[in-house]
Amino acid sequence: MAHEIAVIPGDGIGAEVTPAAVEVLGALDVDFEFVEADAGDAVRDETGEPLPEETRETAAEADATLFGAAGETAADVILPLREVVGSFANVRPARSYPGLDAVQPDTDLVFVRENTEGVYSGIESEIHDGVRTLTRVVTGDASREIAEFGFRYARQHGYDDVTIAHKANVMRETDGLFVETATEVGDDLGRAYDTALMDALAMHLVMHPEDYGVVICPNLAGDMLSDLAAGLVGGLGLLPSANVGPENALFEPVHGSAPDIAGQGIANPSAMILSAALMLEHLGYDEDGQRVRGAVEDVLDEGPRTPDLGGDASTDEVTAAVVDRL
Repeated sequence: MAHEIAVIPGDGIGAEVTPAAVEVLGALDVDFEFVEADAGDAVRDETGEPLPEETRETAAEADATLFGAAGETAADVILPLREVVGSFANVRPARSYPGLDAVQPDTDLVFVRENTEGVYSGIESEIHDGVRTLTRVVTGDASREIAEFGFRYARQHGYDDVTIAHKANVMRETDGLFVETATEVGDDLGRAYDTALMDALAMHLVMHPEDYGVVICPNLAGDMLSDLAAGLVGGLGLLPSANVGPENALFEPVHGSAPDIAGQGIANPSAMILSAALMLEHLGYDEDGQRVRGAVEDVLDEGPRTPDLGGDASTDEVTAAVVDRL
């Protein structure tokens, strides 16, 4: 029986790199049925709604979703889409690849980011003219769920080092609960771990990323630290991500819509294709996921490469090279 995959290209380079990932998936001996849906700025301009109900239903009913990028409407598209698939964990691997001039060539990190609350809960208010507030929500249940997922992910993928990021010295109640709960999970599981203040961790990641493996983070910290790690390995064009729920998941590159290069055909499709590799593994096609990742690594090592990595190849040329490796 074919797996149904919702395909939502979105805005900017999302419309260029998402078809690249679909093309690569089509080169495999895997039975997928792709159902395309619309979301983003262009849909809002046309209909007044950046995420139509039909798109929500498509993502909810699919076995998994591939999402490209959203522009100005990002918060109105990707956050609700993550809710639609029930995502509680955002997984962002950041690793260096052979052949690239990475700032830190020994980087091999995975950020496991809580995906439902924190400052992204959307509770903002204007309480007085010129005074606005943001409510940060942290719960024990969500903290436990992401910690259990993070420790399990580390074991399944062979990472010995687990770090729990927090800022409990300042946000004593919210991050205090997060780190308290996550360390309890580590103790209950009998797993070794370290804790680190997120600002100090940012410095240490830049200097010695090889000292870290899986980093379990609150929502905002995971967002920021994973982007920092992108700079260590060659840029956002290399970072995939998975938004994992109990029964559904959404896969997207970490990069945005990149309006400065959109439509020029030079966007790096690597992050999107690597996101598709994560999707393959999530659906149980481990060997195919490894094949896709290996093909991307070969192309990154030997070329062709897009301009962000110092080359002059187009999106289509890089995609064709990945398919050729397969």
